[in-house]
Amino acid sequence: MSTAPKIETVSVHAGLRTDPSTGAVAQPIHLSTTFERRPDGSLPDEYLYIREGNPNRRALETAVAALEGGGAAACFASGLASIDAVLRALPAASRVVAPRDIYHGTRVLLTEHHPSLQVRFVELSDLDAARRALAEPAALVLVETPSNPQLHITDIAGVVAAARRVGARVLVDNTWSTPVLQRPLELGADLVVHSSTKYFGGHSDVQGGVVVASHELTAETAVTDRQGLFGRIRAVQEQAGAAPAPFDCWLIRRGLQTLPCRMRAHEEGAAEVARALAEHPGVLKVLWPGLPSHPGHEVMKAQASGFGAMLSIRVRGGFDDASAVVGRCRLFKRATSLGGVESLIEHRAAIEGPETPTPPDLLRLSIGLEHPDDLVDDLLQALTG
Repeated sequence: MSTAPKIETVSVHAGLRTDPSTGAVAQPIHLSTTFERRPDGSLPDEYLYIREGNPNRRALETAVAALEGGGAAACFASGLASIDAVLRALPAASRVVAPRDIYHGTRVLLTEHHPSLQVRFVELSDLDAARRALAEPAALVLVETPSNPQLHITDIAGVVAAARRVGARVLVDNTWSTPVLQRPLELGADLVVHSSTKYFGGHSDVQGGVVVASHELTAETAVTDRQGLFGRIRAVQEQAGAAPAPFDCWLIRRGLQTLPCRMRAHEEGAAEVARALAEHPGVLKVLWPGLPSHPGHEVMKAQASGFGAMLSIRVRGGFDDASAVVGRCRLFKRATSLGGVESLIEHRAAIEGPETPTPPDLLRLSIGLEHPDDLVDDLLQALTG
C-alpha cells in the first residue's frame, strides 16, 4: 500500500524534474525575461514575461506548497513583500488583528504603510484575549508563533476557531518553525507566509518570501480568478513587480533540499544552548519554548514536532550590559537575520529604536550548525566578561 512521501523526500524532489533536453539532474537556471510565442500567437508553455512567471519560480512555488500541504504558493522578493501582498489584497478599511510581540518590520508595515487598515494589537498567546478581540468581525488575523523576538506561543487551532466565528482569515508566519516542525494549514490556517531568506535559503546569501494558500482557499475560486483572496495576492505579485529573480528562486529551491536535516541539527544545538544558559547567574530568563518552564511549552509541544532553533535571553543588568555581552562574543556573528549555518546574536532593542516594545536587556540568538559546545563556551565567556 502506497503512502504519501515524507517531508525529506518532498524537499528533495517537489517541483523538479530531469531536464528533457540535456538529461541534467540539477535544475537549469532560466534567466530569460521574455518567452517566444508560436507563429499563431499561442504560448508553448504558461510563460509570457518574467514578472508573471518563470520556470525556476514555478519549481519553488510547487515545492513550498507541497511542503506546507497547501493548494498553491506565490513567491516574492522578500518576506515583508509577501506580507505586504496579503495586506494589499484585503478590502480597504479592513480590520486586522495582530500579536503585540511581532517582528519589527511587520509592525512597521502594519502601522506606517497601510493606513486604511484598522489594526488591533493583542496578546494572541492568551487565547481568551484573542477571543475577545475576535468578538467582532475582522478580515484577517496575523499569527506569528513563536513570536519574534520574545517567543510567545499562540494556539493556532484555537485562534482559527475564534476567527471562523466572525469570518476572519488566519495568516500564520511560519518562518521560525518551517513546515519541518509546524504545519499551520493542517491546524486550519488559511495562509502561511515565510521569509525564505531564512531557513529555506539557509546560507545567508539570498532574499525571498512566499505566501502559501490552503486547498480550501484556492478551491473557492480558480487561482487565476483575481476576485478571490489568493487571486488578488497573485495579482499583486504579477503587477506590482515584487517577484524574485530566477537565480534567487534557484538558490532557495536548492536550500530546501537540505531543510529537514538542517532544521533538526539547528534545533539540537538550540536545546543545548538553552539548557546551559538557563543555569547561568548572568541570565535572568531564557526564552525558548523547548524548556518545560516556558509558558507556551505545552501548546507548542501539541501543535508542532519541535521547538525551533531561535531563542532569546534576558541579560541581568539591563541595556548596557546586554550590549556588552554582544560585543564580547567571538564565534557568534553580530548581525541581523537568522536561519543560516552561522550563529548570530543581536541586541534587538538597540536595532529597533527607542519606540520598541522589546525589553532593553533582550538578546536574540539564531543557533547555526557549529558544534553546540563551542557556542556555549562563547556565550559563557561573553556573559562572564
